[in-house]
This record gives sequence, structure tokens and C-alpha cells, in this order.
Amino acid sequence: MSPDRRVRVGIDVGGTFTDAVAVDATTLELVGQVKVPTSHRHEDGVAHGIVQALGRLLEQAGRAPADVTFLAHGTTQATNALLEGDVAKVGLIGIGTGAGAVFTRRLAAFGKLEVAPGKRLPLVYAHVADPFDGDAVRAAVTRVRQEGAEVVVATEPFGVDRPEGERAVLDVARSTGLPVAAAHEITSLYGLHKRTRTAVVNAAILPRMLATADLVDSAITKAGVTAPLMVMRCDGGVMSLDEMRRRPLLTVLSGPAAGVAGALMRERISEGVFLETGGTSTDISVVRRGKVAVRHATILGRASYLNALDVRTVGVGGGSMVRVSGGKVTGVGPRSAHIAGLPYACFASPGELRDAKVTTVRPMDGDPGDHVVLDAAGGRFAVTMTCAANALGRVPEGDFARCDPEVARAALAPLAAVLGLDVAGAARAVLDAGTASVRAVVDTMVRDYRLGRETAVLVGGGGGAAAVTPHLARAAGLEGRVARHHEVISPIGVALALVREQVERIIPGATQEHILAVRAEAERAVVAQGAAADGVEVEVTVDPQTSTVRAVATGATELRTRDRAHRADDAERLRAAATSLKAQETRVSILAGTDAYTVYGTEVRRRLRAGRRPVRVVDADGVVRLGVSDARVRTTTVGAAGEVLASLVREATSYGDGGVRAPAVRLLVGGRIADLSGVLEPEALLALARSELRTRAADEPVVAVVESRA
Repeated sequence: MSPDRRVRVGIDVGGTFTDAVAVDATTLELVGQVKVPTSHRHEDGVAHGIVQALGRLLEQAGRAPADVTFLAHGTTQATNALLEGDVAKVGLIGIGTGAGAVFTRRLAAFGKLEVAPGKRLPLVYAHVADPFDGDAVRAAVTRVRQEGAEVVVATEPFGVDRPEGERAVLDVARSTGLPVAAAHEITSLYGLHKRTRTAVVNAAILPRMLATADLVDSAITKAGVTAPLMVMRCDGGVMSLDEMRRRPLLTVLSGPAAGVAGALMRERISEGVFLETGGTSTDISVVRRGKVAVRHATILGRASYLNALDVRTVGVGGGSMVRVSGGKVTGVGPRSAHIAGLPYACFASPGELRDAKVTTVRPMDGDPGDHVVLDAAGGRFAVTMTCAANALGRVPEGDFARCDPEVARAALAPLAAVLGLDVAGAARAVLDAGTASVRAVVDTMVRDYRLGRETAVLVGGGGGAAAVTPHLARAAGLEGRVARHHEVISPIGVALALVREQVERIIPGATQEHILAVRAEAERAVVAQGAAADGVEVEVTVDPQTSTVRAVATGATELRTRDRAHRADDAERLRAAATSLKAQETRVSILAGTDAYTVYGTEVRRRLRAGRRPVRVVDADGVVRLGVSDARVRTTTVGAAGEVLASLVREATSYGDGGVRAPAVRLLVGGRIADLSGVLEPEALLALARSELRTRAADEPVVAVVESRA
């Protein structure tokens, strides 16, 4: 395998099409992309479409299976299974005596959960008092199996702390050949009801996902690909196939996660909002300090312990139809031209638009009768967001949604006459109405995540990106751009995603040893899934209010070295920092640097208040990787870092009603940014810093960026 021929392959299995891309493993440039129909009805299911897409992709890119160094796929299968109610019957075995038995017996009510309209979660419950009573456990397993269970789940109060009981039940259940799962394996957080519900939903899709995983794995191996197959997670990372077999629920909601992962890795967003726009809707998500924002997802209408991308969906897309009443544009969407079975007016020919007249209709039963269509010589056409964007010249040459601007203006002309506006005014009115609901969500997320409006950028992805992002950026006064190759941003995200694992523990009064143990567990988990040990980054957060210790580890399955010819020069890096800082280049100075990063800063004077020292960390590609509104920067070495950090932490530690709060610290060492900002207790912070530096040479430079929380 020649190094310059290596590719990373990402495959996104959608409901209609399966998209595949090949990305050069060194330069990360797109070298091939294909689209094939998703093979739902084939005897091998979606696996057939994946292999078909892979074969065509390698042929187009001029690569052999042996050139594939990384292969991952994202799938909507788990999401669709829940939406359609296509789930397996779960045999839930509760464990406990006394009060514990009362709580576990109540879990039988999960059989009332609605997984789809008119469909309830198929579940049969059995109870055992003593999980180590082999005869009793075998009787319980036999009972649930006789009642049709296809997968077995074991759960016990405080199983997080004492998992031996759940494991004992599963040891017996495995002899039946059924798939098994323990509640403590899905999440280590307390809360018997929520933990078990998350495990039951995971189990309900387990048999179907196992079958697909085996087919895909076998097919990829037969195709000659030796790279291990990875699967997209709902939090923006990837996991090994073995991990997916254990926790398939992690693939639910992974579609939007693939898109934001693509924007994060391809566009290298440090802080901003990603909008993935299709024909019908726009998924909105946040990148903060170079990481995707995640939260516990709602599954089947209930809160779960599934950590998923915080994505908010608005029913406005490139194909959304315009609505008019009283001579004004009153709204856009949520009905799309695609769902209504109507062609976009802007993609018609001039002849087809001859004699066009505006009519308002009810596209589908139950829709309002105010949707605009054009009845013309060529038939009936929908006026859409894409039509308006093309009429204003907002869709660039070569874009997926590009049409002849003259045709787009002709399509808007009849509507403009009804509105009493010129064509440009009508187009703006359509885009204003369409982006208003998107802007409301964007403003909320910017506020919720405390994004700096001076550094936040809007990045658009998806086939309909040009219909929403450019206009929204202008209206909101934010920097905005459409991602390169935005129409395949999701499979690009799959191809470039990092291995990710999150470990959460509820530990009242967590000590340094507890925190370091959780960190080490997360690091071991990603290394076990193929991440290179010396490239793993771990972010630790300690929430004193909930006593939750959380460690998120990420790492690449191989050490990627970008081509030095593509690195930004000094002037480009300075320009990127100055733009982000909203300062003249002459007022920006270099504060520190490592081989991988340069730290820039300026000073902001304020009347009647202390000045600020905003800082930007720029990587070798000229991308702002970290922005801090007010920070101190110190350069030291690994050997001296302990003493220097202790001094900086003492100086910046704040005291108040919330107790002692350490400053937010990030360490730049080698090619890593070690984010320690989630730890509030000074001694724990210093212990984590020592852990981050323990394998480094004593003379290696370290840059500390210290932000006071006061």
C-alpha cells in the first residue's frame, strides 16, 4: 500500500440513498464520491448497498481495497426501527428483594411504551430474588423465552456499584443463544428507571442491528478491505463494530451527528453553529471550543441516558413551499415540494414557465390552503426557498442546487406581482420568512451555549445549504459560509470522525483518584477500539451539583500527518487570529507557541472597567482552535509545569457562594490541546494536569492558557 494512495472511506446510509466518499488520508482532500439507492429490500439489506457504493467509489477514485486505511459507515437503521416500531420483543429480568423487588417489578410497565403510532414496545417481565440462584434464574429465562423474547436484559437496583448480579443472570441467559445486555453496561449513572429504560430500548433494536453488522462486516471482508469497520455514533464520533454490537442505541440520531462531524473536521470550526439543510428541514447543532455539543437524548418521548448530539430541527429546507395570504408572504414550509410531488419552479425550462399564474393550494390533506404554486404551460410547479436563493444569485456556480438565475427570476416574477414587489424584493421576502424560524433557534443556541458572537460562524451543509445559510448569516449579522462539498458533508464526517467514548460516574465527594480513574477508563476504551494511544485527548468535567464525573476521550485510528505543503504561513495564521479577535493585525501579538499551535493575543481597553486580554490559539493549518475572552498565557516545560501551574491556579482561583473554583485551564503540549476547564477543584485540576504530562519529556515545552472564572 503506497502512502500517497491511502484513503479514508465514509459511507452514509440514508432512507433513500447511500452516499460514499473517499478522502485522501494525508491531505484530507475529497478524491471520490458516489450515490446509490439504499438497498432496503435486498436479501442482504442495506449491506448490499454499502458494498455496491464501496465498489463504485474505489473504481472512481482509482484505488484498490488495500488502499483503504479507514472505513466507517453511518446508518439511520436504528432510528428508523424505533420510528417504525420494527423492534424485537425484550425479556426483562428484574432482580431484587424487599424494597428492591418493588422498584424492579414496576419496570414491567415499559411494555406500555409506544414506539410508533399504535405500536407498543413488546416486553415480557420476569423476576428473580437471588441472581446467584441458578435454578431460579434459569426458570426466569425460560419463561421470557417461551413468551417470545428475542433478547434478554438484566437489571438490579444499584447495579452500577454491584454489577455481579446482572452479570450472573446474563451468564445463564447466554446459554440460550439469545442476545443479552445488562443495564449497567449501557450507562453507569444512577437512576434505576431511566437506566433500565435506556437498556430496554437498546435491546429492542439489538437483534436487527446484530444481523446487519454481521452482513456488513462479512461483505466488506469479501470485498478485500482489511481496515476494521467503524460505525458512526450519535455524539459525533465513531466506535468499533464490536462496540456497536453491544450498544446499537448509540447509532440512533447519528445522521445529524455525521454532518456536524464533517463540518468540525473538514471546515475546522472552533466555535459556531452548523446548519444541515435538506429539501424539507434544517438540523441545527453547535460547536463550542472545537467540540460538538451533546446532551441526554429524548427517546420514545422520555429522557434517556443516551448522550447524543444536541440537534434542533426546523421544518424549513431548500424545497420548502412558500405560503401567501393577504398579499404577503406569511410563511415557508413545513410542507416541501418533494413531499407534495411537485417540481421546483426554478428547475423548469423557460418554455414550461410560459403564461405562469399564481394559485394557492392545499398540497396534502390537512395542509392549509395558502401554499403557492404556479400553473403554467408546462404544468404545476412549486415556488421554493431554492427558487428565491437562485433569483438573488445566492447559489454559486457548480452548487448542487444551482439553476439558471434568469429562470429563477422568471419563476419569482408572478409571485412578485401578487406581492406588489420587484423580483428581488419578493425573493428576499421568501428568504426572510423561511429563515426567521431558523434564526430563532440559532439565537437560542448561541445564548444557551454562550457562544461569542464575535467568534461564532454559521456553516451550512446539505444539498439545500445555499437556500438558508447565506441569507441567515446576513440577517443575523454573523460570519457565514457554505461548507465545501456540502452536499456530501455527512459521509465526509463519517470518513473523518474520531473514535469517541464517554464515561460517566456519579461519585459524591469525588477524590483525585476517582477522577483520574474515570479519565483512565475513557482513554482505555478508545484505545481498545483502535485509537492510537499517543494521540488520545480526554476532556474531564466534574459537576458538583449532581456529583457527576464525566470523561470524554477522542482519538484517531491512525496518526494523521498533514502534508506540510498545505500548512499556513505566518501571515495567514496572523490574519486568521486578527479576524477572529476583530482587531487590526498590528494590534495582535504572538504570546506563545508550540510546533503545532501559535497563541495570539490583543488587549481590549474598556471605560470604567478593567481591560480584557482575549486570546486565540491557531493551528498549523491557519484554523482557530480555541478562543478565550480573557486569559493569561505562560510558557514552561513539562518538568517545571507542576510548580508553574500551581502558582497560576493559586492566583486565579476564585472564592464565593459557590465555594472554591479553579480557573479554566488548557494546556498546549505537542499536537494536543488538553482541556481541563471542566474541573472546578484546584487539587483535582493539578492532578489531571500531571496525568496529561506524565509521558512527556521533561524539556518538552508546555503552554498554559489560564482563564479566570470570576
